Amino acid sequence: MITKINKKLTQQIVNTVKDVCGQDINFIAETGTIFASTNENRIGDFHEIGFQVAKSGDTIEVAKDNSFEGTQKGVNLPIFHNGSLIAVIGISGEPEEVRKYAYLAIRITKLLIREQEMEAFNRSQQEKMNYIVRSLVKGEITNRDYLSECLKELKINEADDMRVIIVQMNTRYNVMNISLIEQKLFQMFQTIHVKLYSYNYPNEYIAIISQTAVSTSIQILDKFANENNNILAIGLGSRHGLYHLEQSYEGGQIALKSLEGTTNSFSDFDQLDIEIVLGSLDQNTRQKYLNKTVSSLAEEDKELLKVYYEENMSLSKTCFRLFLHKNTLQYKLDRIARISGYNPRKFKDAVVLYIALIL
Repeated sequence: MITKINKKLTQQIVNTVKDVCGQDINFIAETGTIFASTNENRIGDFHEIGFQVAKSGDTIEVAKDNSFEGTQKGVNLPIFHNGSLIAVIGISGEPEEVRKYAYLAIRITKLLIREQEMEAFNRSQQEKMNYIVRSLVKGEITNRDYLSECLKELKINEADDMRVIIVQMNTRYNVMNISLIEQKLFQMFQTIHVKLYSYNYPNEYIAIISQTAVSTSIQILDKFANENNNILAIGLGSRHGLYHLEQSYEGGQIALKSLEGTTNSFSDFDQLDIEIVLGSLDQNTRQKYLNKTVSSLAEEDKELLKVYYEENMSLSKTCFRLFLHKNTLQYKLDRIARISGYNPRKFKDAVVLYIALIL
């Protein structure tokens, strides 16, 4: 709650109101000192009527200049916010003419104060969300009681199972446009009823979603990821209790790794199988495996193998998709076997090649 008014803000107000009415305006503290004015020479001066208004809480109008110390004719009104005096506004001129501008200044001031309070509240809420998300996904809960209070305030049920959503931004994306995609992302979170989300430097947004909302949200997440596939990728982690979400976060990271080398931009951990094992491999191990298996194959050969395995090694279905004659396909598969040393039509060799294709 704001109990004092910012000097920079008050200076903006006095300048704005003067543009409307052409009169000098002062903001006066409880002590009677002018702390903002359209006449910079008066800042720091004592304003006797302003002091009296602050003490009494009543509006005082002055009909003549210099009737009181540091005072010109005009209208002087107290500004109260939540029952407390925060300043006195004095506007110079004939009271009958300037009274309406004094009330205008008060309305502008109260509007801007409410705006500041809302911004402060939003910052406070976001700070709490950041604390909750980071504590839960990292498994570093230093103050369980405070965390529980924050969760209750946001109406999060501690007994619910949750899943972590990781939105990973493309590092090549123009940072000048980040606010635009951020706005779309937060709107999407609202659509799927996500209450907890946080930015994780340098290129991640982490959200926590209730398991009960997942079934209706997967399609929305998939669609959003596909619409922005050159900008981001989304990994949905595994289901866990609220205080074990570090495991869901790890699942979300594995889901993201499963997207590497594919044209997809959304992955659900629950739909993965062999990718769970492969996702735990470091880059050096992956590269060694690829060098040993498919590094000698052309991209055309790899694409053929992908279709072949997508069609469950059916020659007829693969030929249909690739517009190939059966003999041509067999020739190409034999050629891949000679080059790589692994026969795509033998089960064990097929597993070796399939793993290489999805690494």
